[in-house]
Amino acid sequence: MIEPIGNQYVVARPVYSANAFGEEHKKKQRHHKTFLDHLKVCCSCSTQKAKKIALSLFPIASWLPAYQIKEWLLSDIVSGISTGLVAVLQGLAFALLVTVPPSYGLYAAFFPVIVYFFLGTSRHISVGPFPVLSMMVGAVVVRLTPTASTAALEISNSSMSNDSSTNEYKVMVAATVTILSGIIQLLMGVLRIGFVVIYLSESLISGFTTAAAVHVLVSQLKFMLQLTVPAHTDPFSIFKVLNSVFTQIEKTNIADLVTSLIILLVVFVVKEINQRYKAKLPVPIPIELIMTVIATGVSYGFDFENRFKVAVVGEMNRGFKSPITPDTQILQETIGDSFGIAIVGFAVAFSVASVYSLKYDYPIDGNQELIALGLSNILGGSFKGFASSTALSRSGVQESTGGKTQIAGILSAVIVLIVILALGFLLEPLQKSVLAALALGNLKGMLMQFTEIRRLWRKDKYDCLVWIMTFIFAIVLGLGLGLAASVAFQLLTIVFRTQFPKCTTLANVGRSNIYKNKKDYPDMYEPEGVKIFRCPSPIYFANIHFFKQKLINAVGFNPLRILRKRNKALKKIRKLQKKGLLQMTPKGLICTHDGFKDSDDELDNNEIEELDQPINTTDLPFQIDWNADLPLNIMVPKVSLHSLILDFSAVSFLDVSSMRGLKTVLQEFIRINVDVYIVGSDDDFIEKLARCEFFDDEVKDSIFFLTIHDAVLHIWMKKDYGVSKFNSSQEKEMKFDFTINTNGGLRNRECQIPVETKF
Repeated sequence: MIEPIGNQYVVARPVYSANAFGEEHKKKQRHHKTFLDHLKVCCSCSTQKAKKIALSLFPIASWLPAYQIKEWLLSDIVSGISTGLVAVLQGLAFALLVTVPPSYGLYAAFFPVIVYFFLGTSRHISVGPFPVLSMMVGAVVVRLTPTASTAALEISNSSMSNDSSTNEYKVMVAATVTILSGIIQLLMGVLRIGFVVIYLSESLISGFTTAAAVHVLVSQLKFMLQLTVPAHTDPFSIFKVLNSVFTQIEKTNIADLVTSLIILLVVFVVKEINQRYKAKLPVPIPIELIMTVIATGVSYGFDFENRFKVAVVGEMNRGFKSPITPDTQILQETIGDSFGIAIVGFAVAFSVASVYSLKYDYPIDGNQELIALGLSNILGGSFKGFASSTALSRSGVQESTGGKTQIAGILSAVIVLIVILALGFLLEPLQKSVLAALALGNLKGMLMQFTEIRRLWRKDKYDCLVWIMTFIFAIVLGLGLGLAASVAFQLLTIVFRTQFPKCTTLANVGRSNIYKNKKDYPDMYEPEGVKIFRCPSPIYFANIHFFKQKLINAVGFNPLRILRKRNKALKKIRKLQKKGLLQMTPKGLICTHDGFKDSDDELDNNEIEELDQPINTTDLPFQIDWNADLPLNIMVPKVSLHSLILDFSAVSFLDVSSMRGLKTVLQEFIRINVDVYIVGSDDDFIEKLARCEFFDDEVKDSIFFLTIHDAVLHIWMKKDYGVSKFNSSQEKEMKFDFTINTNGGLRNRECQIPVETKF
């Protein structure tokens, strides 16, 4: 019963142990579904289920019929045109990261959008090339391209860079990796294992994308300076590229450098204006499009290619290429890389989609996203595109320009289609350095994530450490190995968090039923002879010894050492008693012969094992008070603690190995006459202990209580009245009823004795 009194409340209920509560409130017998039950549900068929499956596989069927033409169409058209123009430029720019001809970037910007329009669940993300994925695919392309054609791999003004056979092979590698990563994503979606993204935390993704932005920055230097830089894919490759750049810096093409710096300056300034005045501007200024048109016109008009020997986009393929069949040899060599590309692509796309789904209040499905992205990559790779996800900047353009649905996405694909079929030739005079500068202009947001370090350090030092180590791993080891090392390190931090939890000792605040860390509040009250210990993490094989040590530090003594000392003292007392040299007096035991000496021989292993057994004094005609002075100066540490409460409300699981360790700890305390109680454990936890035969004559199932206060009140009654009123049978007539006074104290309704004066 709960009685509200102003802003306080009065609780009237018995003190409950877990057994007593179970007897008074019987649990319902629930049927837990077996694997066959789940299989029957999966295999059953109905009209409603078929409709639900169809809507989940084709989300367009749920939002398109509800499309509000008058309110949304104009916004989607404006957004689609703006996003399409950005997609064209980013497709060309990110193709340079893959080390394939720029025109193939348009295929990667077109086909995935078509598939995602029908199958995707997010209404705002723009699917297509993403610089991080482009870098990862490019690393595979460089690694697998024959070393004999190394000179042909360099993207420079050399005529060898246009070698058709080498370009075809690189396109084949990029397409094959893309198809394989798409198959992996599709299988993950079909098998409903989209949860894997939870292992990539926000800190890890932020650190990884920032490191990828640095890789992109370094990789674009050779285009901006027009240098011949050997490709590197092994660890420390970024430093080798930088070394190669700076050792031949005197060969820089000044025209490309000046053009790149001008483009970067203008893009950064205009993007800052867009950000600062986004509330006043009807649409963001399309600076990338403006600079592309100007740069192309200037390059064509002044014949930069011949006059200044700059590298240009070159021939743009019109129309589409025929589909390809993946190379089986390449498939075998790129499984690991494809898996990393699949995970990163899904993680980034799902993270961005989650942001917009929360902002605009609509659901997204991780497994359906995997299916949509997987089929997008399979189709895109089949038509010689490369891996796609979503670029943060491009999705930002689609959302900020008023995009409401994927109608904007399909219109952006139409813009890309027009360029592929008709307008691509207009971009042939465009300098590659301009594409590199535009690509870097879109990295500002990713590079600015360095500011995350300070914010994370204030919030959580472990997350900050994950960010820093992810960034270092991705920079030093490369994107593929760096991602694997980062995930491993993140999991290691989780192990450390649970292996070394911050255990605390609790005490009563304001003499109420509230228990907090006794170091945090000035008005703490710790019941005499009672220690309350809280473990805030799971207990398993790796931290059971740490848990035991923390518990020993909290109580101030090692129960095993005291048990051994008591058993050792008991052996001496038995010798004295057999010789008739002990006498029981009101002051305790005394030895009647001053000259008696007992040898303190070393103990063998069997005797040591005996010292760890429960203390048995049934053969003695008297009881030993271990906290009193013993005869012949037998030294046994005194223990003022009579009750130990373990707060396991935050212990989510206990493995079999740690069960043995926990039971040993409990036995050691019980054997030195310290009562142990466990509070806050759920029913499944207790049932698991019972199944594993955790309980015996020493450790009984009656040690469990619902709350800390239940256990404290039980201890109080036990010490005051000599026997616990709440054993497993809990006789109804012996219950005591406690309430919280309006002044925060406690009273016993039957005995009318203030609880706070009786601890």
